[in-house]
Amino acid sequence: MATKHSVRVQEALQYFAQKDTDLAFRKLLDCAADTDAMPIYEKAIALTDWKERHTDEIDTLCSKATELLMEIAQYEVPEMPTDIPVIVAKGLEKQYRSGVFSLGPISLTIKKGQVYGLVGENGNGKTTLLRILAHDLSHNKGEISYCFKQKPENDYDLRTKLAYIPQRTNKWQGSLKDNLKFTLACYGTPPEENEPRTLLMIARLGLWKYKDLNWNALSSGYKMRFELARTLLRRPELLLLDEPLGNLDVLAQQVILEDLKMIANSVNHPIALILSSQQLFEVEKVSDKVIFLKNGQYRENLDTVPQEAPLIIELDVTNPREELLGVLQSLNLEKLQYNGGIYIAYFGKDTDYSAVLEALGRAKITLTYIRNISASTRRFFVS
Repeated sequence: MATKHSVRVQEALQYFAQKDTDLAFRKLLDCAADTDAMPIYEKAIALTDWKERHTDEIDTLCSKATELLMEIAQYEVPEMPTDIPVIVAKGLEKQYRSGVFSLGPISLTIKKGQVYGLVGENGNGKTTLLRILAHDLSHNKGEISYCFKQKPENDYDLRTKLAYIPQRTNKWQGSLKDNLKFTLACYGTPPEENEPRTLLMIARLGLWKYKDLNWNALSSGYKMRFELARTLLRRPELLLLDEPLGNLDVLAQQVILEDLKMIANSVNHPIALILSSQQLFEVEKVSDKVIFLKNGQYRENLDTVPQEAPLIIELDVTNPREELLGVLQSLNLEKLQYNGGIYIAYFGKDTDYSAVLEALGRAKITLTYIRNISASTRRFFVS
């Protein structure tokens, strides 16, 4: 039976065979990190340096990477279980003295190796919930149990095993690389492992070209990447991110979410990850579960939607509303709502999405965007 480590190695090999070198190289670095072997770390770092200096030599890169992956495949990597919850919260409630806002009650279970998206409009309690789970803010009712590999002895020990990154991070001094090495030294990493672990994390988060720069020389997006690198070097068991996509462009958002998903699924050090974001669709792509907050009330998106659930479609067209209505009314349309520059169309339970697409195509409706949100958390925002 194939191990999770061997599967990850084979995936990386397949991407190199298809010359999709960007994603393939990130997967290679993950496989190298899983070995926890400094000789492999050093070879992966050397290959990263070569890659950065020979950007056009794709065939040679694929050859060198394949050779390293074959060596990585020889290592036995112990698999850490992911079926045990890392945090269990029951009946959490938070009330502020002003009485304007209250959170909860909220009960949830979070496991390692999974990504949880936390979505909702501004002011609905996302940051409050993250800070409570991070042991950074007290709650009025309910209880939280942290089920870490080793039971925390005190609050300081607890905070080393969970990490919370706020939307705005503090300024740091010196170079990026020196800061990361200092972080590892503070957490007791042996001197001979400090440099390899630091450089591999720098490579993994796309910071290689910036490793000698200081705070003022980095864009806000790369400052967030640095903060992630510094946090991940601590090897937390629970990672909570508050709006990590806020300062990133669209492409960078997709890449960092893919990276977080891949890193959370580490073979020998999986992480439970919760991230809040306004980028709903991007978060849904990588999340195992999506948590929706509105007015402090908690609601989970369903993994599956009952077949009898009605069809809800979000679309943007250049045609007049009357023309769009004329096409959709024959498909058991129940309501057409104009919301934030786009239409939300609600249909009866017998309407099929493919039938809507076919009808729009036959009528030559000019679509600039369309999405079936029947099973998306987006339906909570518009209903």
